[in-house]
Amino acid sequence: MDSTRQEPDRMAEIPAAGGAAITVERHGPVVLIGINRPERDNRFDPAAFYGLAKAYYDFDHDPSLRCAVVFGHGASLSRGIDVDAFNALAKTGKHFELTDGMVDPFFKASHLSKPLIFVAHGDTWNMGHEIFLTADIRIASDDVEFGQDETTHARFPGGGGTIRFPREAGWARSMRYILTGDHWGAEEAVQMGMVQYVESGAGSALARGIEVAEKIAACGPLGIRTALESAHLAIDESEGAAFAKLDEQYGALYRTEDFAEGRRAEAEGRPPVYSGR
Repeated sequence: MDSTRQEPDRMAEIPAAGGAAITVERHGPVVLIGINRPERDNRFDPAAFYGLAKAYYDFDHDPSLRCAVVFGHGASLSRGIDVDAFNALAKTGKHFELTDGMVDPFFKASHLSKPLIFVAHGDTWNMGHEIFLTADIRIASDDVEFGQDETTHARFPGGGGTIRFPREAGWARSMRYILTGDHWGAEEAVQMGMVQYVESGAGSALARGIEVAEKIAACGPLGIRTALESAHLAIDESEGAAFAKLDEQYGALYRTEDFAEGRRAEAEGRPPVYSGR
């Protein structure tokens, strides 16, 4: 057998040295996904957007991975969309659309079944801020500068910023930034509930992201998946719909091998080793 052949459903690593717009680095059950266009302040061109969409799909379909951490190479997470690159695509007459094997990074129609952590540093503007808002847990360095200033460029936040930002920060607080184009920092983000951890510098922020991801990865993956499913159902549909499924979901977990392993580990005084079954 060819030892270099990719295992089925195993997410492939993509090193930064190859010049890829999106990098992939595996750390056991945790995967780091990097935005890698520092020469353009990590602005998303079509290739970077497609690359992130494919990375999300590969992560969600790799049974050996349990949590993803997204970060930016270079001085920033991302200044948003590369308008010139998308204009160039539009002029060719080609359609910009996702294909099979990709997941919409804005999660407009569906969500990942596994946890997603974002780490922001430097400039995190517009589309960069919108994809940051899709994370389940958010971490920032103390040098971060957030912005949702599309209205100053005769645009508007078309990637979900008008939905997620008001939902999480409150109407007046989010509108204060969306309608004026003013930027804000880590302290304001914490006050608004947008960020859960602030660290000194990009390196420390990424280290914190990996630490949190490893804690999540040590938990029962079926319980994590079900918790995300239940919470998304409550937010996206209704609390009633989420309550209606609780008993079924809880009962299903009681019948898993992971539940039995958790009980054995507790009785034996050792960390559980979950298989996802």
